[in-house]
Amino acid sequence: MNLELTDEQTALRDTTRRFLAEKAPVSGHVRPLLDDPTGTTEAVWRGLAGLGTTGLLVPEHVGGAGMTMVEAGIVAEELGAALHPGPWLSSAVAAPRALTRLGAADAAIELLSTIADGTTIATVCFLADTPVAASREDSERIVLRGEITAVPDAAAAGVLLTLAEDDGGQGLFAVRSDSPGVSVAPERGIDQTRKQFRVTLDSAPGQRLAAASPEDVAAVLDDVLIATAADALGAARAVMEMAVAYAKTRTQFGQPIGSFQAVQHLCVDMFETLELARSGVIHALWAADNADPDERHLAALRAKAFAGRLATVGDTAIQVFGGIGYTWEHDAHLYLKRLLSWSAFLAGPDRCLTELGARLAKSGTP
Repeated sequence: MNLELTDEQTALRDTTRRFLAEKAPVSGHVRPLLDDPTGTTEAVWRGLAGLGTTGLLVPEHVGGAGMTMVEAGIVAEELGAALHPGPWLSSAVAAPRALTRLGAADAAIELLSTIADGTTIATVCFLADTPVAASREDSERIVLRGEITAVPDAAAAGVLLTLAEDDGGQGLFAVRSDSPGVSVAPERGIDQTRKQFRVTLDSAPGQRLAAASPEDVAAVLDDVLIATAADALGAARAVMEMAVAYAKTRTQFGQPIGSFQAVQHLCVDMFETLELARSGVIHALWAADNADPDERHLAALRAKAFAGRLATVGDTAIQVFGGIGYTWEHDAHLYLKRLLSWSAFLAGPDRCLTELGARLAKSGTP
């Protein structure tokens, strides 16, 4: 595993970073969209699509770039650093990985193609374990019933991908969000840059795309967890850099506060936490495409177990900022909330550490 970025990956990172700084800054883009349910604008979404970021994980034969989770992680980190509130993780990572992992690529060529070019936004509805039932009303019509919680970016999505049980067992179904019988209600959380919803399907028409084995579903969940860890890594990096820069310029008693040992220790603690998390995230991104299922899952667990501590970086940064860090006008609280939402995402760090410990004890590894 090579930990250094290639020239192409560096160009992808730099281009994405520059676009977000120019077209989607925190002050001019993120803050105005905190209460917007879609979390994006047409101009910014089209811009991300124009950079090719929406098709990174879509196979080449249907119009995508056919790249790996490493490239997706590079973009995710930059989006996290910019506190991007849009549906990129849902549409550019979760949806294409669900379609390809579950073997639905051939049945969803048009959907994958439009996800790649950004004309369709899709999201997955099975991050939370919520049962949905499917039944066939006639030879051509399948309807779905159920209530699904914690669905990311449902208001922005044109297509909802959900798991449902029918006579053929568990399958992956596509539902148009504007179909009759589909209702979407916001679920407020601590992080206003993450848009989350409750989706109710009341005899909503759906299309079965593929069977969904537990192993393939688990792989998709690992992919989403790993990509979101990269997003959190970017958020932690950005708020740490803000705090360090502040410590170099803010003066007390005639000298920069960064010259005080107590503040230096806080900055070192942030850096140590960030770099420990980075190593786990890099390995997990590699493992998502190259490791066997057990190693991939362990890598995802490690990434969450240790990168889940990134919320302490946001907390510590606010201590460095002092009183100004507690104000609404300062961006530090937005980063802390992003990191707190990541810490609670899918499973808390303690739960992942418990599973890691149980696996270690079962293996008998000293």
